[in-house]
Amino acid sequence: MEWLFSEDQDDYAEALGGWLDEKADIESVRSWFDSRDGGEIEAQLAETWGGVGIPEDVGGQGGGLVELALTAEALGRHAVPSGRWLSTAIAVPALAGQAQSAGRLIQRSGLALAVDSSHRPAALFDASDAVSTLPETDGDGRITGTVPRVLAGASATHFVVPTRGDGGLSLRLVEAEEATVSTRVRKLLDRSREVADVTFHDAPSTALDVDAEQVIGRADEVAAVLVSADALGASERMLEMAVDYSLIRHQFGVPIGSFQAVKHAAASVKVDVEAARSVIYYAAAAVEAEQDGSALYVATTKAQVGAGAARAADSALTIHGAIGYTWEHDLHLFYKRTRLDAVLFGSADEWNRTLADSLDLIAASA
Repeated sequence: MEWLFSEDQDDYAEALGGWLDEKADIESVRSWFDSRDGGEIEAQLAETWGGVGIPEDVGGQGGGLVELALTAEALGRHAVPSGRWLSTAIAVPALAGQAQSAGRLIQRSGLALAVDSSHRPAALFDASDAVSTLPETDGDGRITGTVPRVLAGASATHFVVPTRGDGGLSLRLVEAEEATVSTRVRKLLDRSREVADVTFHDAPSTALDVDAEQVIGRADEVAAVLVSADALGASERMLEMAVDYSLIRHQFGVPIGSFQAVKHAAASVKVDVEAARSVIYYAAAAVEAEQDGSALYVATTKAQVGAGAARAADSALTIHGAIGYTWEHDLHLFYKRTRLDAVLFGSADEWNRTLADSLDLIAASA
């Protein structure tokens, strides 16, 4: 089977890449990394490209998961602060049918799904006691409770909150008012994104007229594909950096890239990168086409790409040697990014267990 990007998709990827080359050069990325403040570029990203890949009925400019994956890959390749963009892309399906209000949030990248980003979103439905740990809703629609490690939680203006109440599990929209919502940022090695514990203090909310399980399932797919695409972009960038360095670093009078061990290390990373590209975009296209088995392709994507990106990061660091460990070298920007991608919205082990369970295999952890 041959599958190619459309002309529009190729043009979009080229345009976005050129925009990022101009707006997010490595010196700018370093300044955002050092200050832990990428708010300005995140705002520009939302205003310029935020609606691409998001259907028009939720305020977007059209397109689908393939276009979102192209965006994520480019952002990972440039190590651009993008937690707000990712968080909004994951949460916005909950606002189906509310194009006007959703469009405003997309333009501000202000929406966050209030789930623990260290696990896949659908983990809400995996554990028998998961519902008991969700924030509670009283009869007046006010929410109380804490959700740990919410992606972009400290910068969100609105939250889509899975809650439990007398009517069971539901999704509600909460505005981040200082009096009723508080956050505590958790420090990460990767400074291009942030997570925060979000506490709701009797916060007023609006019920969302959507199927909660369906929306969380969609968030599961979007999160897995986009985090994997981000890791692909960063991995390919690290491979290029490692190969370039191997051609200028000399030992015994020759470039270290001439040594068989270095060649094999780079070739192994290249295999992981190309395999990742194939599985990511196949999964994205399968989800958009509502193809049977798409859930398996998504799980395979997150399980394989996260582990492959971690290997790519380690190999790139090994090829660079001691200089790769230094703060002054750019490699650590991408190394830390892929390390977070490997566990963001579920580790490889968690997604492998999902695969094993869905295929009626022995659990991966057994």
